[in-house]
Amino acid sequence: MAVEATARSEELEGYWQRLGCRFALVDAVFDECMKEALTSLSPAGLDAYLDNARFIGKMGRGAEPLLVYLEDAPRVAVLVGEQSLTDLREFAYYMSTHTNFKAIVPFLQTCAAAAECLPTQELFKQYVELVRDMMDRTTGSVHGHHTTFASPGLPEMLKQVPSILSLVPLGGFKNWIDYGIRYYNDHPERQIEYFSLQSADSKAVLQRERHGTLFIDNERKLDLYLRGLWQDPEQLVPYSQVFDSLTKPTPYYDDDGIRVPDVFDDLGDIRGIERYRAALAHMAAHRRWSTKMVVDNWSPFQRLGVEVFEDCRVDFLTMQRFPGLRRLFLALHPIPDERLLDNPEASAIRVKLAMVSRAMLDPDYEYKNTDIREFANRFHEAMAAGESSSPEMSRLGLSFIARMRRQSDLSPNVYFQDTEVDYRDDNRHLWIYLEKGDDEDTLFEHLDIKKKEEEELHALPPRHYDEWDYSNQSYRPDWASVYEMKHPGGSPAKVDALLEKHAGLAKRMKRILDLIKPQDKVRIRYQEEGSELDLDIAIRSLIDYKAGSQPDPRINMSHRTDGRNIAVSLVLDLSESLNEKVQGSGQTILELSQEAVSLLAWSVEHLGDPFAISGFHSNTRHDVRYYHIKGYNEPWDDSVKGRIGAMQAAWSTRMGAAMRHAGHYLKAQPADKKLLLILTDGEPADIDTRDPQSLIQDARQAVKELDRDGIYTYCINLDPKADEYVSDIFGRQYTIVDKIEQLPVKLPELFIALTK
Repeated sequence: MAVEATARSEELEGYWQRLGCRFALVDAVFDECMKEALTSLSPAGLDAYLDNARFIGKMGRGAEPLLVYLEDAPRVAVLVGEQSLTDLREFAYYMSTHTNFKAIVPFLQTCAAAAECLPTQELFKQYVELVRDMMDRTTGSVHGHHTTFASPGLPEMLKQVPSILSLVPLGGFKNWIDYGIRYYNDHPERQIEYFSLQSADSKAVLQRERHGTLFIDNERKLDLYLRGLWQDPEQLVPYSQVFDSLTKPTPYYDDDGIRVPDVFDDLGDIRGIERYRAALAHMAAHRRWSTKMVVDNWSPFQRLGVEVFEDCRVDFLTMQRFPGLRRLFLALHPIPDERLLDNPEASAIRVKLAMVSRAMLDPDYEYKNTDIREFANRFHEAMAAGESSSPEMSRLGLSFIARMRRQSDLSPNVYFQDTEVDYRDDNRHLWIYLEKGDDEDTLFEHLDIKKKEEEELHALPPRHYDEWDYSNQSYRPDWASVYEMKHPGGSPAKVDALLEKHAGLAKRMKRILDLIKPQDKVRIRYQEEGSELDLDIAIRSLIDYKAGSQPDPRINMSHRTDGRNIAVSLVLDLSESLNEKVQGSGQTILELSQEAVSLLAWSVEHLGDPFAISGFHSNTRHDVRYYHIKGYNEPWDDSVKGRIGAMQAAWSTRMGAAMRHAGHYLKAQPADKKLLLILTDGEPADIDTRDPQSLIQDARQAVKELDRDGIYTYCINLDPKADEYVSDIFGRQYTIVDKIEQLPVKLPELFIALTK
């Protein structure tokens, strides 16, 4: 044995001399690194490993690049092939000659993680080329000539590589890099925020490139699911499982809302959206049927046991109420291996709890343990006897732990496989701590004696819209958040008074409207086939036949509906500037707008066209308010009049987002012609945009999008200076009302002209 050890030491000494390194830090870890390399690499790979390590050690960049290479390169070679050893050396040398030499270490440190996500030589090589391309583009490298400053975002981006590549494919990673370079190449600080995943648009772009079922794409659907099945309007708040990788959060709810993951991947045949529904149903059941329990004197094992029984209770009640969820719950519930209970050296408490949980929910679950069978029967007896309560489950849970706990359950070797029911929340809502202790999880906060007042949620979850960036000719993904709600009501008397004020105008308009009002049926004569006989033509044909002439065979007639198949959406700019007084009239622009909208709504009601009225204003891209004033199928009644009379003006004008949202509803109308009218008194603007052209160009792009969807957009502008920008947005599809006091007359007339 001694001879073998000496020979081994001589072999390692030979490798050390071949490395030609004098760094003490490297000397301390070299033997262990070589042992791993000897077991992982072929003889040719080992030669390349040592030669490349020697080269990196003599680049003049210190000991750290060599240390990282020696430790991580064998793992990369095993995953993607030994050619990668040379690729790493070549790119490390390229970086050492570059102003980005400080990024060598982060690059080498994350190569093994990148190789795990890209387990082929081709993919890994493409990844290295992506990093090279980013480095050159963010430092202004042109034809091999480098600038004197390093890429601000490159080291931060390399630190995020493991988590990003676990989320998105290589193509998505490239798109994410391209977006950051395009927008922040001239802003070093913002570039660092983007590539370190601290900025909102960085996460939004990454989410857009992700796989799985994204919460942001299904937020409204899930909110309506929660409201429809459970009458629970609680706000849904997403969290990231990747960006919070240390705590690995699970679904939960607190005073701020129901927290769910930002993405759920498909799990076998179970789609991500079904996993969301299961998690929401479970938490909604807790919110309806669970009560809090004081747990200061309970051990962690006891809390674990009680929450499993309470979870099963609310799941059981849910399956009774919605039988269709039984299949989903059981499909997501693991089936633990009962044989694990036989290992006396490992903690199997989680296996026992998973077994009893499965036994309580699944009558077909087969198991041998008599204790599990007893507690499953006690659970079903309690449910059948109507003793379904949180206190009853706490007694069962405590009894189960007392019966099933063993000394081995204190072992640090704990079985977790097939024990986690991932649609269940963390049950923080069940516990009350009268006193703070060192053993409580800091996530479970102290009971606050003064309960927060619950705010009634009137608004639906936001709908996110892309916003056009004209400077880069691309969209900012999910940039504007539009919150929609029904406009608060008021007294209809105000609008009745406005209509009475314009009674003369209304009488004149009625005569015009009667002329263009569609008729229900129009005869189509001279038809060979039709719904009925045209007597005049039939008699004439009979006379011709008797006279020996060729009769006209077109003796039938049919009918068609002569309708105006038009749907109209009127979108009102409700920004702060509407509160300004109109010179000479004594009224505000808002008051004149109320008069005009009232007359227009009265006119459209007379014609019978599907017609919607909405208003909007904004307070940055994060808060665009969209108010429903009249729905397409809603009659012109006191409720609508009350909303028009209660209109108020505030904030700014983010027009593009509002038009896209209005177009979303107008596009769904079954009409041959669709007209979107925008009534505004100024150019698009908001407090979070400095470039005045930014929102103008976004509104222009929104008009193009609506035009592609078959929606004709027309602007009625009350700004005397509108000539400077309105044509840039709407082309020739606009009218400027110079005398605002004439708006009540102009708006209905304009509508008639556009739809006659």
